[in-house]
Amino acid sequence: MSDTITVTGIVATTPRHLVTSSGLAITSFRLASSQRRFDRVKQSWVDAETNWYTVSSFRQLAHNVVSSVRKGEHVVVAGRLRIRPWENADRNGTSVEVEAETVGHDLAWCSTVYTRSPPPGAASAPHPTEPTEQTEPTDGFLPSDSDDAPRLGGEAEPAALVGVDS
Repeated sequence: MSDTITVTGIVATTPRHLVTSSGLAITSFRLASSQRRFDRVKQSWVDAETNWYTVSSFRQLAHNVVSSVRKGEHVVVAGRLRIRPWENADRNGTSVEVEAETVGHDLAWCSTVYTRSPPPGAASAPHPTEPTEQTEPTDGFLPSDSDDAPRLGGEAEPAALVGVDS
């Protein structure tokens, strides 16, 4: 069975990262997805059951997940749903896995800082909570911190016009 699914939830385990002998990067973590509903009898919000997923990511996404996602953070995951029965000598059950195509922070719960991924083989970017040296963007996609850039919470300050005599 292979269906596309989008799930929101809390990262329940520290993401586990490994690189296979053939060079394939894999990062996986457990995701707890709980729903809340309004109970009209109690006149309050109550937690419904929690669904548990194992989320696996591969290649560049695996590198980005391990450097960006931490246990306890709210995330949105979209990918292919895999439901498989399993059994061992003692027990049997069903595994519910998501092969992630995309993973990101759930902005309903937090804000985040976008950092472009380095090209494959380059040094990876640190997690946003780690101190970094501030440098000007060189790719032309991000605005600079110059005096004429718009400021959060208001309009841009008027730029002064300067005449140049030739």
